[in-house]
Amino acid sequence: MPPTLASLVHHSALKLTVRAGEDRLDVPVRWAHVSELADPVPYMEGGELLLITALKLDAGDPEAMQRYVKRLAGAGVVGLGFAVGVNYDDVPEALVAAARQEGLPLLEVPRRTPFLAISKAVSAAIAADQYRAVTAGFAAQRELTRRTLADGPEGLLAALAAQVDGWAALYDASGAVVATAPEWAGRRAARLTADVQRLRERPAPASSVVGGAGNTEHPENADRVELHSLGTSRRPRSALAVGTAAALGTAERYAVHSAIALLTLTTERSRSLHEAGLRIDAAVLRMLLAGEPDHARTVAGDLYGGLLDAPFRMIVAESPAARNRAAAAAAQTAAGDAAPETGGDPLGTLGALVEVVESAAARAGEAVLVVPDGERLVVLATDGGAAVAACVEHASALEAARPASESLAGGDEESLVVGLSAPSGPIAASAAYKQAQQALSVARRRGRVCVEHEHVAAGSVLPLLADDAVRAFADGLLRALRDHDATGRGDLVASVRAWLSRHGQWDAAAADLGVHRHTLRYRMRRVEEILGRSLDDPDVRMELWLALKATAPD
Repeated sequence: MPPTLASLVHHSALKLTVRAGEDRLDVPVRWAHVSELADPVPYMEGGELLLITALKLDAGDPEAMQRYVKRLAGAGVVGLGFAVGVNYDDVPEALVAAARQEGLPLLEVPRRTPFLAISKAVSAAIAADQYRAVTAGFAAQRELTRRTLADGPEGLLAALAAQVDGWAALYDASGAVVATAPEWAGRRAARLTADVQRLRERPAPASSVVGGAGNTEHPENADRVELHSLGTSRRPRSALAVGTAAALGTAERYAVHSAIALLTLTTERSRSLHEAGLRIDAAVLRMLLAGEPDHARTVAGDLYGGLLDAPFRMIVAESPAARNRAAAAAAQTAAGDAAPETGGDPLGTLGALVEVVESAAARAGEAVLVVPDGERLVVLATDGGAAVAACVEHASALEAARPASESLAGGDEESLVVGLSAPSGPIAASAAYKQAQQALSVARRRGRVCVEHEHVAAGSVLPLLADDAVRAFADGLLRALRDHDATGRGDLVASVRAWLSRHGQWDAAAADLGVHRHTLRYRMRRVEEILGRSLDDPDVRMELWLALKATAPD
């Protein structure tokens, strides 16, 4: 601990005598400073033991001493040392009375004790305290490292909580609590989710202090909690919380900084290792899609647990922003320029989906395979697991937050589109991938954020025709018939619609139109002549019907 006035009084070589403030000797001394100025306050920082001989003071004037001591106490001076036998044979009573009134400790310094000896004593005590703190910090670092190697992040948190005499918690990228030590700190840590999320919005490294005895927002939690972001990327992937009853000391600060470094190493792989992992993920996915699940299992080993043996769901996601970034990067690479800077989250909304899926899988202890595939993201996750549920929930939240008038086709660059396959196994991974792609295409056409393959056939096929290319084809197919009708020489478009809706039944269709069946037969021959195609061909009838539906008014 740092030196105090009490430790200086008990120093046998200094021979100091307490003349006032006997009940405040346990206050720490930051430094010993000599000043004979009538007003040394402008040069004080607080925490000093001020040493004087009253060379320029009228120490016998009660009013002057009252003003002098009051200013010293207000500036945070922790004690006053008065040398006797220099300018005054004894400590003036006016000074003693003023010190007692302000509660400022007053020490009598004998003639044979030079101020330099007091300054050396304070300096030596501060140095010894710093040495103890550094030594304790190194010991804490060794213990934290040992526990991390033996028990992982959970062991580190337990050791850190013991070092700071408080509690510690680890959060994932979403702000959810991953682990705490001791266990009873879980509820306290959960209250800080919003604070962790705010910290994550700041560039790393970032830290903040919440709570404390003066906390009016959460008075039930008087802990002083320090939050620290973890990781080296622009957006931190996790955070550490350390809760204590008071501010951290030097040794505790060393322990916290060591914990931050160790947790960063354990929670964020090096760039080269991360890139190697991505290459393995992509290779395993390619093998699965090529119908080689046995080779995929051999390459994967134990990386994905039982993911490649249990039923899984294939997820394919994309966003216009990702497509634009990929196109820009390809263009600049082709031109020989450096790839565009995308910051710490190059996938944008896809990156947010990755964090949601991986965080949910980590909390549930599930394995998940995540592969960026150009402008898309491909995810392999356990059927019925937390990762799939988190993906669907995330997509539903995005869709609920989107204005009703806004559609994905409207050009929102950050829109997310997700397609989920039906449950599948490794042998049918290629089919599952096609299902996810189909669901993705349906989601895009329907203006949805997420569509599962089981729901692809639900509802009408007509919303799938709401595409500019389909409408252009329909207009082109029907244009000649509409031009004919515009001359007033017959109603061929309406006749085709009635005839197709009655499945080619002449009498029923003619009755709907209010014409004779021979008139209808004549019109259908004219349709064949104008289009140059036979209505006996089912493909022609299908194309005409879809063209009519695609161009029908809403």
